[in-house]
Amino acid sequence: MVAKPLKNKRKEQEIEIGKDDVCEIVCYDAEKVQSLKGLVQDDEVQRMAQMFKALSDPTRMKMAAYMDKGEELCVCDMALLTGQSIATTSHHLRLMKNLGIAKSRKEGKNVFYTLTDHHIRTLVRMTEEHMREEHCHDSESEH
Repeated sequence: MVAKPLKNKRKEQEIEIGKDDVCEIVCYDAEKVQSLKGLVQDDEVQRMAQMFKALSDPTRMKMAAYMDKGEELCVCDMALLTGQSIATTSHHLRLMKNLGIAKSRKEGKNVFYTLTDHHIRTLVRMTEEHMREEHCHDSESEH
């Protein structure tokens, strides 16, 4: 097995790649490959990756979860919920808005944010549900 370092901003982690992870011979299913060609568009993948990149930050993921549960939240409310400054909170929410994850409206001197649509809400809920299921499976395997 070869240990290949994977760099991460927060911590350094190593992933081991063994022979069970790589094909031992090169072969492919020509019919399947041909039927799939062109079904995944590079520009769509780029936009999807940007969306996931935005949600890969724990603070922004927490904000998305709070917007899912609380519907519409003022920047000030979100700052209290996440323990961030109003400036930092506003920065995160603006990025989420620019990437199409959240939308905002101004009412007087306050700005309120909500998730863009049911697709984003579903993504947040499904991710949360998946993590809870994974956690349950992890607990079961320990016993």
